[in-house]
Amino acid sequence: MLTVKPMSLADANRFVAEHHRHHKPVRGHKFSLGCMANDRLAGVAIVGRPVSRYLDDGLTLEVNRLCTDGTKNACSFLYGAAARAAKVLGYHRIITYILDTESGVSLRASGWRCAGLAGGREWIGRRRPPEPLYPAQMKYRYEKNLSPKGDL
Repeated sequence: MLTVKPMSLADANRFVAEHHRHHKPVRGHKFSLGCMANDRLAGVAIVGRPVSRYLDDGLTLEVNRLCTDGTKNACSFLYGAAARAAKVLGYHRIITYILDTESGVSLRASGWRCAGLAGGREWIGRRRPPEPLYPAQMKYRYEKNLSPKGDL
């Protein structure tokens, strides 16, 4: 049975550093959740402000990192828990990005919808980090409407 547990950013980042295939830990968050499977940490979700300043409207959150050890259903469990927590906190939308080579099945299983291709292959301009933070490939943005009125 899977259960949810609140996590500190430090503990969630430690799990990401040990288990994530292509992303590093994050600098900040609004909240982090752990997925427990038989009293063992099986995955984490780190939720914060949207990375895109165009989507940072004060009512939208982004799952900045989601990482599991491969435990069955842990990804969809964490995406669902993150959306429920964001809704309880009063947010109207939650988003995340996946690589174009990933299926998105865990997101669709937890009620998220694909909003299409998003962004470019890598950061450009003044805010470009000194070293790449993720693989240089296209991403899909997924989102879930949390607004009580159903509008985005």
